[in-house]
Amino acid sequence: MELKLSDYAPAQIYHLMTQTIIPRPIAWVLTENMALNKEERNYNLAPFSYFSAVSSNPPLLMISVGLKEGNTDKDTTVNCQSGSKAVVHIAADNQYQQVTQSAATLAYGESELDTADKEMQKLNDQLVAFDGFPLPRLQHCPVAFGCSVFEIQK
Repeated sequence: MELKLSDYAPAQIYHLMTQTIIPRPIAWVLTENMALNKEERNYNLAPFSYFSAVSSNPPLLMISVGLKEGNTDKDTTVNCQSGSKAVVHIAADNQYQQVTQSAATLAYGESELDTADKEMQKLNDQLVAFDGFPLPRLQHCPVAFGCSVFEIQK
């Protein structure tokens, strides 16, 4: 389902956000890796369990992104700082294995969607245009929010 929040009143946005985010699911966040080769688009997909709605007017979501070993930023943080866009998905129950697999630590620029694992490759084939948003979304996720970074706290 794709909804343009700008088409809704604040009270409607509140109900849409609270009814799709509670009980607290895992945020499955897609960001664009800043590729060395600008011809190829490549995406990072990672799950985050610390995730919530913050406000409905303006509509704001919050994800908490920890650090990699060695106290370096995770790819999602790097991508949000440089690209300022993300798609926050709420996965379907039958996608739990893919969500878990996408938590793997990879070198920056390596996409979870391009791994040798066939289940993850299926996700790459399921990226679809997200109407009015520069990043794609995962076709079979029941909820996807096209987000612009509002603020990053460290």
